[in-house]
Amino acid sequence: MSAPSVGARAADGVFDGLREDIVAGRLGVGDRLPSEAALAEQYGVSRPSVREALRSLQALGLTRTRTGSGTYVASDRPALALGYGGFSPRDLSEARPHIEVPAAGLAAERRTEQQRADLVALCDRMDATTDPTEWVELDSRFHVLVAEASGNAVFARAVGDIRDALSHQSGVVNLIAHRREPSSREHRAIAEAIGLGSAIEAREAMRAHLGAVERVVSPLTP
Repeated sequence: MSAPSVGARAADGVFDGLREDIVAGRLGVGDRLPSEAALAEQYGVSRPSVREALRSLQALGLTRTRTGSGTYVASDRPALALGYGGFSPRDLSEARPHIEVPAAGLAAERRTEQQRADLVALCDRMDATTDPTEWVELDSRFHVLVAEASGNAVFARAVGDIRDALSHQSGVVNLIAHRREPSSREHRAIAEAIGLGSAIEAREAMRAHLGAVERVVSPLTP
């Protein structure tokens, strides 16, 4: 598994610091953030790292950049708590274990050799990519493929219908909790159990993965 770059770690530090200041109220809604140069000096990082952190804050809906004016605090709550794609965080948390856990078990029993290979290939690509957007796309594709491999059209349709919401949730969770590497390991465990044809292990691996996501999502859910 490739390690995160120095630039990525630096951006994470700036992101975490600013997010904590916003959530704690040390930076209030409407406040203007310091300039890129000032933030770079404050955190001892490069300006590209600051820009990456600011993009992440904006992706969460915490800040908004006004051209020629600067970056301002837009909300003290991440966008995750506001819902996405027509589904609330609670909707997903309640439904996913009842769909994706049994789907993983059936996938272990019914997957084709091509589907097994495709799941492994997706895990390999998730390990290799350094692009957060690409990783999120691969993540949602993995969950769709598991549902398709179950051979159950209802499970496949259900996961396909919430794919956009899963992508949004994945992107936000990764920003908040830096879960890309742990999540990649969890996906690999699911793929390996499905590849071995172990329904019990596949269900448990999927249950563990969804539980880890829930532990991040739950405190942010109103």
